[in-house]
Amino acid sequence: MATTLQTKIGRKIGSAESRRLVATDHIPGVIYGHGMVPVKITVDRRDLRVALAGPAGVNTILELHVGDAKYPAIVKELQRDPVKRVVRHIDFMQISLTELITMDIPVHLTGTAKAVLSEGGLVDATVNTIQVRATAANIPNEILIDVTAMEMQDVIRLSDVVLPNGVSAVGDPDLVVVTVLETKIEEVAPVVAAAVEGAAAAVATPEAGAAPAGDAKPSA
Repeated sequence: MATTLQTKIGRKIGSAESRRLVATDHIPGVIYGHGMVPVKITVDRRDLRVALAGPAGVNTILELHVGDAKYPAIVKELQRDPVKRVVRHIDFMQISLTELITMDIPVHLTGTAKAVLSEGGLVDATVNTIQVRATAANIPNEILIDVTAMEMQDVIRLSDVVLPNGVSAVGDPDLVVVTVLETKIEEVAPVVAAAVEGAAAAVATPEAGAAPAGDAKPSA
């Protein structure tokens, strides 16, 4: 079920107006797609935060109320202030609930790879998201990858990832998604100790032909 988000239309354009809106906790935006004429809108910052607070986050399927019309839509782009990191502008894309769309879905690892841990290894996800293609109704909130059976030399590739029915991965099937890192540090202390002892012995041993320190005679 889509999440409802109210918007306002008829906003003025220009950087000064945009700054004024952001200062009053409103976000300027636009909705476009499927042959429609782009519509400039404004959303309340709190309303947007609530709408995207579910498990799907920015992948939430929205029902945008724009004037008298309603549009199924997704967040296409969030523009943030480079310093304050607050959202300064938002792009929405109208979608069809029955057509295939492509989205980046977050990856999360589940389970404990005991065989890896016992060897001093660490399971690591090499990507944060996987791009998938599905209808809006089938887009998952996240992609869970079970690493329980992994061993030291194992990798999980994109083609190995199990996806829900109706969802397909987009990209190179051989892309490494999960790998194992070696974290053990070899013992180097004995080598360092041996080097120190050798240096000490070299200092203590006089060179051939050198007179002992006690036999040194004063110069004339």
